[in-house]
Amino acid sequence: MASKVLDRVEKETPMGSSIMGLADEAELWARRDSDPQAREELVNRYLAFAKSVAVRYRSQAESLDDLIQVASLGLVNAVNRFDPERGIPFIAFASPTITGELKRHFRDRTSAMRLPRSLYDRIGQIDIVVSDLTSRLNREPSSAEIAAEMRCPEEEIIEAFEAGGNRHPISLDQGPSSPDDGSTSPSEWLGRDDSRFETAEHRIMLKAAMTDLSREERMVISLRFRDELTQSEIAEKIGHSQMHVSRMLRRILDRMGDRLPAAA
Repeated sequence: MASKVLDRVEKETPMGSSIMGLADEAELWARRDSDPQAREELVNRYLAFAKSVAVRYRSQAESLDDLIQVASLGLVNAVNRFDPERGIPFIAFASPTITGELKRHFRDRTSAMRLPRSLYDRIGQIDIVVSDLTSRLNREPSSAEIAAEMRCPEEEIIEAFEAGGNRHPISLDQGPSSPDDGSTSPSEWLGRDDSRFETAEHRIMLKAAMTDLSREERMVISLRFRDELTQSEIAEKIGHSQMHVSRMLRRILDRMGDRLPAAA
């Protein structure tokens, strides 16, 4: 196999260029499966390329060192799977393998929320475009400029930004950002006690006790105890005398009182 690779290298190398390095690499590929040192040498030769791919995916969500490790793993897989006899340059073969490993890492490891793969891919593309536009414009690009660069609707860029920002929710147990910060964890100030929680059981019993009241009787109870109207004000609203309202309230409360023990 090595002789075939060397023949191909000699034919494809331009006149006057050195083929010693390529010939040496062809020999390494020939010994890859039987010689661990040859495989290690191949990995070391392309390690800088793997790092350059990792840098393209650098973001605040993951450290560059971790991304380099993932890219290096993708490089090792590419070295193990590469077939020199197919005539494809190794970098052309390794690039999608390393990129795929990085995308899987972002999809499976760095997010607390599982997003569609298409959305993860778009977030990765946006990171690259933002970095490029920032260098060219000397400022942060707008969503419209990113959409124009990627030739997609601006709504897709906004959706990706929102999804990217929500992939890492803050834990309610997370403490202050620094030891000198006097703030407390979100669990201590987020939300509040429901003021009606303690009366929930009473409301359930009252609802059961009011099941047989007429519409007018319910109105009188509501006006008296919810709106806190006087008997005279209730009488004006329902068109009866104050005495009538007084007797009605007494009768309603007696009936409800008889039902409350059973409801409890």
